[in-house]
Amino acid sequence: MSYNTFGQLFRVTTWGESHGPAIGCVVDGCPPRLALTEADIQPFLDKRKPGQSAFTTQRKEPDQVRILSGVFEGQTTGTPISLMIENTDQRSRDYGDIARTYRPGHADLTYDLKYGIRDYRGGGRSSARETACRVAAGAVARKILGDGVRIRAALVQLGPHDIDRTRWDWEEVNRNPFFCPDAGVVAEWEEYLAGIRKAGSSIGAVIEVVAEGVPAGLGAPVYGKLDSDLAAALMSINAVKGVEIGDGFASASLTGQENADPLYMRDGKLTFGANHAGGILGGISSGQPIVARFAVKPTSSMLTPVPSITTDGKETEVITKGRHDPCVGIRAVPVGEAMMACVLADHLMRHRAQVG
Repeated sequence: MSYNTFGQLFRVTTWGESHGPAIGCVVDGCPPRLALTEADIQPFLDKRKPGQSAFTTQRKEPDQVRILSGVFEGQTTGTPISLMIENTDQRSRDYGDIARTYRPGHADLTYDLKYGIRDYRGGGRSSARETACRVAAGAVARKILGDGVRIRAALVQLGPHDIDRTRWDWEEVNRNPFFCPDAGVVAEWEEYLAGIRKAGSSIGAVIEVVAEGVPAGLGAPVYGKLDSDLAAALMSINAVKGVEIGDGFASASLTGQENADPLYMRDGKLTFGANHAGGILGGISSGQPIVARFAVKPTSSMLTPVPSITTDGKETEVITKGRHDPCVGIRAVPVGEAMMACVLADHLMRHRAQVG
């Protein structure tokens, strides 16, 4: 098993390398007769694509998606949907200097230890370029979920700088280059990240993903928990080093009374007094908004020298040339949305298969 596939009923297999001719994915298990065209997928890829601001990699990729199979006359056929995105702006020569040197923090070393071979051109399969495939698959997943489920994500922390949650405005997310919901911190973040880039360094970030309108009952006890599958999906995104659901690690400092989500009947309907659990109880969705956060480490590719070793065991220093994100967490925002969509679509289909 090569582990390039995730999901059970809604299954996604991604393929391709950063500097190969193309990347793509195969989405299997999508129900038939759903309206789907490239125009349904492209807006999500446009949100993720590089080169859109001074704070992301300047690699210019149009990320134009092509549907190769699984759609006929604008509708899904129930057969595998193959999606392809051509790579058009590779600069493999930028990586010639590290062909025999491991970049600290990257997967260079572990790929070599596992496979005995690695694609040093931009990291090959381990490049964040692969996440474009996930975003394309996430657009298909949203078709299964329908308009009643709304999935949005935002950058809530850049390095040590948090947002002010009292100023949270979803409309603001698409008005600034950080996908930040707090307009009051954007200027500060711009100045801070410009300094990080000028110093030849990088910084991490935290992204919050919220899914509203998710029906109760998705997920299964013990080994099919919705939150465990969601955590695994988010953790599989490049450079992610931590995931939490609801209050997450902060819940460890709360008392039982503080952490409880009280239940009430209001006008004959069940309501919750809080959502510390992040919309998932016992691995099953409660009908509340599902809230997850994930932490992205600083980009390992930097212009600052870092001690390393060569492939033949000699000590050296490495500087990674090329075009890299000073904060890869920015473009991880639409990727987080996509993984949430894929997990929810898979669990919705599994739920229907079991209970109708």
